[in-house]
Amino acid sequence: MWAWLSNFISYMKPYFQFPDIIRHVVDIAIVAYALYKLMLLIRETRAEQVLKGLTILLFATWMSNILNLNTVHMILRNTAQLGVIALLIVFQPELRRALEQIGRGRIFDKVMFAQNDEDVTEIIDNIVGVVQSLSSSRTGALIVIERKTGLNDVVETGVRLDARLTKELLENIFVPNTPLHDGAVIIRESRIVAAGCFLPLTENPNLSKQLGTRHRAALGISEASDALAIIVSEETGIVSTASDGKLTRYLDAEGLRSILEKIYIKEKEIKPFSLIKRRAKDA
Repeated sequence: MWAWLSNFISYMKPYFQFPDIIRHVVDIAIVAYALYKLMLLIRETRAEQVLKGLTILLFATWMSNILNLNTVHMILRNTAQLGVIALLIVFQPELRRALEQIGRGRIFDKVMFAQNDEDVTEIIDNIVGVVQSLSSSRTGALIVIERKTGLNDVVETGVRLDARLTKELLENIFVPNTPLHDGAVIIRESRIVAAGCFLPLTENPNLSKQLGTRHRAALGISEASDALAIIVSEETGIVSTASDGKLTRYLDAEGLRSILEKIYIKEKEIKPFSLIKRRAKDA
């Protein structure tokens, strides 16, 4: 397989010869884009401070060589060599997030929402209705909607339900002082997979002190995956969502519905096999 691929690349190489100026521009553009995405990935995380410290360390190593400080240069150079292993450990969450984002490309999309339009509308209506009801009664809630990144590791921390998503069941889970109310509900497609789940907390040091554990857990799962988390504040009844490590607050019913439609309806439209399934069903 690898030999065939190598031969194919060697055969096609003459057809991809470009002038030097174009190759240099493309080369620089790729590196600049990669660095830009890296900075976005580590922004406002602990890794940002580590990167600053690494930059200072490399500058000190370079200066010690210029000034012929042999002992200092030897120590810094050996430290830098060992630092590669340390960086893999320190940047493990960011590296995992970067690889997950690469894997979320459309070529790797898994088939998700196979429901028809009526089912999708019912799912959105149920979620919006429950959130508005919980908000009115100031009942704290945390709902996580799985998208392309699987959440089975989070599901294992709670109680498996694998039940059809209904307004009555979802609202009943968050009744205070019941066994499953203190945790997150995981929704996959049109089913409630688990309840009472524990989520990773965000490591963002710039988060407001006014936000509680639910908001921090919602941001944490949105940083570790592409899931959408819906939060209902127990103190104020304010509805918020967390996605891609960003928090959107003070949502009303229409705002929440708009966000859910972008997830359910948009991803439903891009499924590669949905049309084939629908035609088979109609036949």
